[in-house]
Amino acid sequence: MRILRQRIATQPLNALRTVGARDGWLIETADVIRVGFGDAVEHVILEQGLEATFDATSSLRRHELVGDDGPPGSGVVAFGALPFDRSAPSQLDVPRYCITQTSNGDAWITSPEGSDSWSGLLAGTTAPVQETQSLRSLSLQPTPDEYAHNVALAVEILRSKEIDKVVLARSVRGTVPEAIDAAAVAQRLQHREPLCTIFSIPTSDQRRFVGATPELIARRTGATLQCHPLAGTIALPPNVEPEDYLTWLLGSTKNLHEHNVPVNEIVTALEGVYDDVRADAGPSIVALRTLAHLGTWIEASCRRVEDAPDALEVLRLLHPTSAVGGVPRQSAYELIRRLEQIDRGYYAGPLGWIDANGDGEWWIGFRGVLVKGAQFEAWAGAGIVSESDPIAEREETKAKLASFLSSVLVDAVQ
Repeated sequence: MRILRQRIATQPLNALRTVGARDGWLIETADVIRVGFGDAVEHVILEQGLEATFDATSSLRRHELVGDDGPPGSGVVAFGALPFDRSAPSQLDVPRYCITQTSNGDAWITSPEGSDSWSGLLAGTTAPVQETQSLRSLSLQPTPDEYAHNVALAVEILRSKEIDKVVLARSVRGTVPEAIDAAAVAQRLQHREPLCTIFSIPTSDQRRFVGATPELIARRTGATLQCHPLAGTIALPPNVEPEDYLTWLLGSTKNLHEHNVPVNEIVTALEGVYDDVRADAGPSIVALRTLAHLGTWIEASCRRVEDAPDALEVLRLLHPTSAVGGVPRQSAYELIRRLEQIDRGYYAGPLGWIDANGDGEWWIGFRGVLVKGAQFEAWAGAGIVSESDPIAEREETKAKLASFLSSVLVDAVQ
């Protein structure tokens, strides 16, 4: 198939966000909004997920890209949300239309030659008007008290030194009176969390995963790679100056320990593949609307671009990081299965895009809601180390759930 890339005029951000979030594919950072819409012209199937080697770029390179020059990620692009279980089947989609627009207004569209109805689809998108809704039904798995008990069990295991860290999560499932408009959710999240990456991706189980994630797993551009693991969290009370809380977080032994685990893990993994790997000397604060995290930038590079792994190969190397799984990876995963007892599905799995050159950006799929009609499902987790307090960890998951469920619900969730 011949894919035409064209330079186009700057498009309205709200229209782009709406068409991608409601029925298409949306990945929006502070620098670039990338939107797919129309039907999918190709599905790239990863039958064994990230467990098996699979060259997704070879499938994308079969398409001939013609037309105008453009930056990475503006050519033949596949979007996807992958499950937390790295062996679960996965799917990437190549949309019929893909618009890439930078923060300075430069924009490109790619589509199969002869497909020219994109402007009508964009112009015909109705703006989201739906307000947040009240709960109709709610199910907590596990309950808050059961979650605190699971944390206490995990701490005992961690104190025996069998596992260094494990991330335990809990889920909220419920219904609201009206079908949830993912575009309205994305619009509210973009307003509330401008430092996060706003996403809306269809899943293979006919739902839509919409949210605002702060954590970049990997940004691959040619021979270079950037990662930004987050671990260590504090809730920020409303209407209070946050400086004292942020100072406490930077000096918290427990949170620094929790944060250093994924940083060291990622650096070690990348050193086996890249020629040069560098991490910031210490973490910095990533302050969101209601939460703050410790974050460290990691950069890696190869001397030759042909030696650099593509974006999916990097995911295969890193996912799940200890920021969402634990250390050692397999032992932590087994403990997660034992204590959580329900499948995480897409929670804490990678989501993002990859192009035919192997460039791509992938984030951790959390701080989001899976929606289908009037039904929703959301998850939140906390990193557990030997110093963890079960009640504090339970309250951390409560704060995380509240930070993004307020984009859907009027009611507070415990």
